[in-house]
Amino acid sequence: MPSSDVSAIVQYALSRGVRLNPDALKVIGSIGADDLGRVIKQIVVSKLASGEDTINRADIDGALGITASDEPFENRLDVVFDPTGRTATAEGVEGYGDLFASRYEKMKALVSGRPEAKSFKRIALIKSGDGEESSTCGLVWRRVAATKDAPGRLTVEDPTGFLELLVPYDEGRDAVGSLMHDQFVMVRIAGGRGGFVLKEVAVPDVASHEPHKSPTDTYAVFVSDLHVGSRYFMEKEFAGLVEWLASEEPTAQRVGYVLMCGDVVDGVGVYKGQDRELVLLTAEEQLARLDELISGIPERIKIVITPGNHDPGRKALPQPAIPRKYASALWKRPNVCMLGNPATVALNGVRVLMYHGQSIDDVVKVTPNLDYAKPVGVMKHLLRARHLSPIYGENTPIAPEAEDLMVIDGTPDIFHAGHVHVTGAENYRGVLLINSGAWQAKTPFQESVRMEPTPGLAVIVNLRTYKASVRDFT
Repeated sequence: MPSSDVSAIVQYALSRGVRLNPDALKVIGSIGADDLGRVIKQIVVSKLASGEDTINRADIDGALGITASDEPFENRLDVVFDPTGRTATAEGVEGYGDLFASRYEKMKALVSGRPEAKSFKRIALIKSGDGEESSTCGLVWRRVAATKDAPGRLTVEDPTGFLELLVPYDEGRDAVGSLMHDQFVMVRIAGGRGGFVLKEVAVPDVASHEPHKSPTDTYAVFVSDLHVGSRYFMEKEFAGLVEWLASEEPTAQRVGYVLMCGDVVDGVGVYKGQDRELVLLTAEEQLARLDELISGIPERIKIVITPGNHDPGRKALPQPAIPRKYASALWKRPNVCMLGNPATVALNGVRVLMYHGQSIDDVVKVTPNLDYAKPVGVMKHLLRARHLSPIYGENTPIAPEAEDLMVIDGTPDIFHAGHVHVTGAENYRGVLLINSGAWQAKTPFQESVRMEPTPGLAVIVNLRTYKASVRDFT
């Protein structure tokens, strides 16, 4: 945090007769300005009420939900889902036909327990019917938002055919405008052979969710987009994170997991002219350097590594784990778990969905009111769609798998993504959404498109209380 912000917050406390002791002063610079301002004001009120005049480190940790504990340490890691070894890529048009057939059936099964699902009719039956009000479900084939001058259009597909719907301006403008091609929707319609009109459209979404909780105060650290090998990799700052994890600091002592959500290295040949921005010129060298860096993390801490679009191996989604031939040292490390993208792990029973986030590019491109500066908003959009990469044919490569492994089958407790280099956290219906930013300084490309990354931050979550804090290692 800028020293001016720290000074202003310290002066606020002093103006009310409350000082900060040296231990408290040491830590406040690593807390985000919004969190720190809120926390100090909260503590000052408490101190004035109790007649005390000094803020110490324990006060700050307590306000952030960070507590030392004498209870037994527990960090049980279970792999719930990993695409590695499960991919069965088919060929061409037939393969993509299988993929979308799988998507339709899996999504329909997801909503089968809802009351409205009992009235779903196949599209072929609706088109041959007498025009009574009907409901169906399918994948979005085409959508055009309504305007004041012309109705919109929504075309939905199921295994029996296509159904084109007129979309009135008032009823369907916003709902249809936010839909994505190839996503699953449920629609209620009126009309008959002379034409069908959309009455209502809904997406699968997740129900309000009571998350699983760790039985102990165990912390998980969420990071992504290290880009080791790039000249913009913030190695000094990342080394600071490793040093903190190995320290005697109370929170660090109860960290059980570090989750690295893709683009752990910068890769080779990912974009034109990349060689001019590399300090390590092969993927093997980059991954070996990552192994050296994480060797300082205590072995009691379990590390989960999943790939992104910069990492070596298959680029199309879903991605198997980074191949062993590029990262043999990481595969051998006893506290490292190498998984694919996406993957789901259970941390002391807390289910964490890890997805690097390549499709965020496509969603931002086609959806109004979403942007890179607020990545958790895009993640919420994917969660509501119950699919991690619904749009086919844009920037994100999707493999023609026999089964669509990108469907969000269950409801995660935590949804962790990266890719956009902007940190964010938000709770949605009981699911904690985290985008963990980056450990790469602003690149010339980001400068050219006026992107503002938030590098050098680690998101830390208490898996018992779900309190999230951000530590700044810059």
